[in-house]
Amino acid sequence: MLKFLSRKSVGENGMKSWLIAVVLVVTGALMAGCATPPSVRSQVTSFNEWPPEMQDKTYVFERTKEQNDSLEYRNYENLVRAELQRLGFTEASNAGSIKLKVSLDYGVSTRDVHVSEPVVLNNPYPYPPNWYGPAWRGYYGPFYDPFWYGPPVVDRREYNYQAFTRRLKVTLTQASDGKKIHETTVVSEGTNGSLAVVMPYMVRSAFMDFPGKNGVPRVIELKMGQ
Repeated sequence: MLKFLSRKSVGENGMKSWLIAVVLVVTGALMAGCATPPSVRSQVTSFNEWPPEMQDKTYVFERTKEQNDSLEYRNYENLVRAELQRLGFTEASNAGSIKLKVSLDYGVSTRDVHVSEPVVLNNPYPYPPNWYGPAWRGYYGPFYDPFWYGPPVVDRREYNYQAFTRRLKVTLTQASDGKKIHETTVVSEGTNGSLAVVMPYMVRSAFMDFPGKNGVPRVIELKMGQ
């Protein structure tokens, strides 16, 4: 005995399949978004008069009184020390062998940001404006009638947040005459105001492609946790 499916049954089955597909797509997108690690994006600008004949790259850190008593500074100094070692610099063991002095300056500033942006509301009404339409609309429902909910309405969404500007400056000077031979400034903006969190990535950005093109800003983005 043949079993005939009504038009309504076919429509319901199609609608269920469509909904399942939408759920799978949305779930996949959310999982992909969660899998993307945050990053630190920095603008790096370097100025240098690096002597091409310099072979001896021994150095010492030149600290201010406040930095000398700061545990935070010591942590950042260790990050810079690791990068200098990677580039072939050697920390001097005695004052007589010093060729370079390395100094650090850093800080963070805050500003309030107000955002106002348009938002499209597909169905701003508690009931569709034409729910009382022709009988065929009531039969097939909103999934089969593009005009079921009426035209979209554009509203505005407003919110406030704090933005942080993180700065790092690394300067190398000749110990013999105090002449600056390298200066790098790193500026990074984001919603995280903790220098301790972002400083490892800012230091890496400062020494990437060292000594760098003279006076040419470049943008470096590093994934956090990598």
